[in-house]
Amino acid sequence: MGKLNICIDIDGTITNAYYWIPFANKYFNKDIKEEDVTLYEMHEVFNVPKEKYTKFYNKYIREIHEAAVLREDVKPIVDKLSQENNLYFVTARDKRVEDITINFLKDNKIPYNDLFLLGNHYKVDKAIELSCDVFIEDNYSNAIQLSESGFDVILIDTYYNRKKLNDKITRVKTWDEIYNIIMNKYLQKVS
Repeated sequence: MGKLNICIDIDGTITNAYYWIPFANKYFNKDIKEEDVTLYEMHEVFNVPKEKYTKFYNKYIREIHEAAVLREDVKPIVDKLSQENNLYFVTARDKRVEDITINFLKDNKIPYNDLFLLGNHYKVDKAIELSCDVFIEDNYSNAIQLSESGFDVILIDTYYNRKKLNDKITRVKTWDEIYNIIMNKYLQKVS
């Protein structure tokens, strides 16, 4: 059996998608709930100027990312996928939280081949560089951009990404579904 190069986002993909809400609610004196987060741009969700949200994020970046919680269905699937494939974490997080990100993966015993903190949401070049076979993502814009560049994308369902998909994107709710798709669709291609 051949190996796949699987690229995986972090926030909202292997972590709970909404772990940052309590920080933003407290800072902006709001009562936003998970189901209220129907947009990816958080300043729009909280109805504040982008600069104000950016100021909040920059002030609390470390505390926010230290609060990340692993999705409960991730670990056993990533463990199985890592046995026969290359796993690359490709995240929009920036270098300011590299140590937190490495510790998060280490503390949760998440296996991977390499980690890339891009500091922005453009992931196509890194996917090309890694010869990505499938990209696991939660950001709708990233999924569209990757798919339009020829990559297959598995999109973890969230309140903020429920828009029309193209035929290169598959929506899933669980990591068990991700595993089944990879085993049945992609690994057959490289066997």
